[in-house]
Amino acid sequence: MKILAFDTSSEYCSIALLLERDIRSEEVLAGQRHSELVLPMVSRMLDEAGLTLAQLDGIAFGAGPGSFTGLRIACGIAQGLAFGAGLPVIGISTLEALAQQAGGTQVVAALDARMHEIYHAAYRKVLDEWQVVSEPALCLPQNAPLVPEQDWTGCGSGFDIYSEVLRTRYEGYLNHIISGVRPDARAMAQLAAPRFARGQGVDPADAAPLYIRNKVALKEKER
Repeated sequence: MKILAFDTSSEYCSIALLLERDIRSEEVLAGQRHSELVLPMVSRMLDEAGLTLAQLDGIAFGAGPGSFTGLRIACGIAQGLAFGAGLPVIGISTLEALAQQAGGTQVVAALDARMHEIYHAAYRKVLDEWQVVSEPALCLPQNAPLVPEQDWTGCGSGFDIYSEVLRTRYEGYLNHIISGVRPDARAMAQLAAPRFARGQGVDPADAAPLYIRNKVALKEKER
């Protein structure tokens, strides 16, 4: 499989190119410059690999949750590139990408959602596939869904920012917390490859971000 993946859901912009079992990746701190950076990064990586878009098997993108603007950028670029090259696309959950990077077989993934909330999901690995234990959701850290059994790993910016609250919430369930884990295109390429192989890619027109939150700012009276 030859898979291009990219993620612009956070302040970082990351891209990855999976070529059978080899993965090349690049990440830069983009701030608000994702739309300026991602296409030149993609072009450079394909040139270095001696490939054109049409030679790929599919394009994966970070579907969310995450920055509203970042998710729209990733989805729009994936659609544009895929339309032009006649490729299928797959949106990969940023929370599942966290689980892919954490190691272990049971992961609670949490991303900072601003407004004192987190994006949360829990996954268990079964036969090299991540199964959802707790669906992606928006919640207060102190109300994060509980998980069954023990021996879980926590990761993501939600744990970086609300470590004390989440440690208390999951006392007795977490083995450890991994700091500094963020959505990454390399993990997304790994997750997308078997799905493309099974024919689960979709038409670019059907690709869509996973926002979860419908409101992006508090009204004055809510602050």
